[in-house]
Amino acid sequence: MNRSVAIGAGVVVLLAALIAYLSAYTVGMTQQAIVLQFGDPRAVVTAPGLHWKLPIIQNVVYIDKRILSLNVPPEEIIAKDRKRLVVDAFARYRIVDSLRFYQSVGDPRNSSNRLQPNFVSSLRNVLGDHTLEELVRDNRAGLMKRIQTAFNGAAQQFGIEVVDVRIRRADLPEQNSQAIFQRMQTEREREAAEIRAQGNEEAQRIRSRADREVTVIVAEAERDAQIARGEGDATRNSIYAEAYSADPEFFAFYRSMEAYREGLKGDNTTMVVTPDSEFFRYFGNESGRR
Repeated sequence: MNRSVAIGAGVVVLLAALIAYLSAYTVGMTQQAIVLQFGDPRAVVTAPGLHWKLPIIQNVVYIDKRILSLNVPPEEIIAKDRKRLVVDAFARYRIVDSLRFYQSVGDPRNSSNRLQPNFVSSLRNVLGDHTLEELVRDNRAGLMKRIQTAFNGAAQQFGIEVVDVRIRRADLPEQNSQAIFQRMQTEREREAAEIRAQGNEEAQRIRSRADREVTVIVAEAERDAQIARGEGDATRNSIYAEAYSADPEFFAFYRSMEAYREGLKGDNTTMVVTPDSEFFRYFGNESGRR
């Protein structure tokens, strides 16, 4: 009898423990929970701690309370001026209405798939109203704020609040970038060729001017040299004439000495003249008279 009572008590305790285990659940600081009964929401729990539910017939779905990220693949956007642009952007959001989020999205793991079309649509609508120059250089912070506002309006149906939108990169498509690069390279090569041609033309002009100036300078120098040489010769002849007229005999003697010095240079000088030649008149007679 006692054994049967003990077994029965043990079974009751086990059942109670099992029921307690199936009925209890905990909610973390970063979580909120939705209690479902046969798939229908019955309660929303936002306070952290230990909570209770009906065992077996109720289950709990946890929703994150933290700020979450929505990343989408780079999208090709057509700007207002019909230019194509590849935009890489992401958004950050938090779930503020967990019940609406669950009812519209279902499994939280599918949230990115449900939100992505709305985010891409907001990107296209806002960026499509601006030119390429505005998207790349001008008020990008303002554009991101407008995208956030548009996406937030579309995301309210999911019970979420968009807290930030960022554009990581905004570039031209690869084929456009290559075409623009080739065009820029061709343009730079053309400009370089023009600059080189202008430089060669200027260099040729400078060389021609320098050659002309050199020719003029050389001609003037030669003219001045000829003038100076002529003046020197005239002065020399004048001095010779004065010296000759002052003392013809001494002048003749001096000229003969100069002739001897020039004619008898070197160790092997050979001269073929007659002994009574006029050239040797001062050798035997210092007066030069015969």
